[in-house]
Amino acid sequence: MKAVQYFTDEYLEQCKKMSPDSIAEFLESFRLMQAPADKTKLISIKIPESLLTAFRRKCEASNVKYQTQIKILMKEWICNSLP
Repeated sequence: MKAVQYFTDEYLEQCKKMSPDSIAEFLESFRLMQAPADKTKLISIKIPESLLTAFRRKCEASNVKYQTQIKILMKEWICNSLP
């Protein structure tokens, strides 16, 4: 399925002022968003119930799915620990 976007006149006027680098960055970001996702692997992990409950509640308060937040934290940890 192809993405369809609708733009306001104000947004289109703002886009006319974008630099070529900004346009290229936008297009690359959009391309990456549309790229097929990596395969996923189902895992099993033991976590203390109190920790999982607190984590899920905090995610709910932030309107984030808890499994998504786990993946975000894993990715940030990997990226931040690279030399």
